[in-house]
Amino acid sequence: MCFTYSTWWYLSNRWWKSSSVPTNWPLVGMLPGLIRNVHRVHEFATDVLVETKGTFEFHGPVLANLNMLATSDPANIHHILSKNFSNYPKGVEFRKFFDILGNGIFNVDYELWEIHRKTTMSLMSHAKFQTFLERNLWDIIENGLRPILDTFAEQDTLFDLQDIFQRFTFDAISKLLLDYDPKSLSIDLPHVPCEKAFNDVVDALMYRHILPEGCWKLQKWLRIGKEKQLIQAWEAFDQFLYPCISRKQEELMQKSTIKDEEFTFLNEYIKMYNQWKDGDLGTLQTFLRDTFLNLMLAGRDTTSAALTWFFWLLAKNPLVEKRIREEIQQQLHLKEDENLKCFNIEETKRLVYLHGALCETLRFFPSVAIEHKLPLEFDILPSGHHVSPNTRVVLSFYTMGRMESIWGKDCLEFKPERWISERGGIKHEPSYKFPAFNAGPRTCIGKEMAFIQMKIVAATIIYNYHIQLGEDQIILPNSSVIIQMKHGLKVRLVKRVPLMSNA
Repeated sequence: MCFTYSTWWYLSNRWWKSSSVPTNWPLVGMLPGLIRNVHRVHEFATDVLVETKGTFEFHGPVLANLNMLATSDPANIHHILSKNFSNYPKGVEFRKFFDILGNGIFNVDYELWEIHRKTTMSLMSHAKFQTFLERNLWDIIENGLRPILDTFAEQDTLFDLQDIFQRFTFDAISKLLLDYDPKSLSIDLPHVPCEKAFNDVVDALMYRHILPEGCWKLQKWLRIGKEKQLIQAWEAFDQFLYPCISRKQEELMQKSTIKDEEFTFLNEYIKMYNQWKDGDLGTLQTFLRDTFLNLMLAGRDTTSAALTWFFWLLAKNPLVEKRIREEIQQQLHLKEDENLKCFNIEETKRLVYLHGALCETLRFFPSVAIEHKLPLEFDILPSGHHVSPNTRVVLSFYTMGRMESIWGKDCLEFKPERWISERGGIKHEPSYKFPAFNAGPRTCIGKEMAFIQMKIVAATIIYNYHIQLGEDQIILPNSSVIIQMKHGLKVRLVKRVPLMSNA
């Protein structure tokens, strides 16, 4: 009887129908279709959302609390992230999924989020910040990145460029925030547990979005599967961060009577902790650990992912690479026989076409692929869909860059020109159309810093080296919150001869 009913249900829902939309089965809902596509979850979401014109209601198993509304409709994105922002906080559900982030900026709401944001923005607008950032970047490029790239070029060695970028951004953000260089970007490419732990975290957190809560909580209790990886990553973070924080605190205590004006992130976050009225932040050490972990996650994973996809797209589009190289030579006033060395942050603003190519990369591969919201109250989205406080709303930023209705018929073409205005400057696109840095009040405060870092690294590599893709490699995005390459990016480097006048 059960078999007959299931067969009837399947035929009535799927007969004569070729569709990406998963079947809504009795009892288990659409979960089988999701599990079948979990290895390609972002492409699956894109197929479904394109077919359903940008918004889709996913029905989970009965009593599993897995009902979701997925959307890539710009009007819905604008409504949720901006117009009705107060109805869509991170909330208890988000904190449950992302418990590893504690009381950091990405995990909190309301007054604590506001003071986090205010403090961090104040630090980034400090008169010394850009000087500090620039010096920090070039130090790691000259002493870490370039020696490694030169070695690989000389040895004609195939290596994983994604791994190199992850090490670079990890060292850079650690030095910036904690004044400590872990030197994961050394010639011997040492294994640094904290640096590698970030990959395990973003992978495990995506599975928490897909599995019923009872399943991943059972895995956590048994210390198996993705949850085991998450537990081990948590331990690696703590073993790295707590000693770094203690060491920096001791240094500042010794210097406090001599140099109170010293620019440090640590001082400002200690002040923030002491000023927080409502308490409930745990110990100072725990609060600092949460704060720095959130900022390191943003600084390490998002930038390294964007740079990896950028160089893959560049290798597939040699004319774009050639034009960027020419722009670098012209705008930075390089002589014909001159290699590119240090240049300052102000000079990066002249690299407009490079900026456009990076935006185009982020359109296709936004570093943060999805955003998860849970409404406080009932709401009606601009698309006409109703959401309730029990409805998990998933915003698919990955899908948005692939929708013809948003970007036109050439949406699947890599065209940096779409970001250049008629006057030759950067063309602005509203954040609800291009949410690579989120949108509304929670727009990424590190956006400018990310572009500075990406431009300096990209220009240094493009002008001094030529990248050749390794053969027979499969390039796929992984199924995680942050879009990384599933199998890395294997490349060879060739040192370039500087451009000649007739080139």
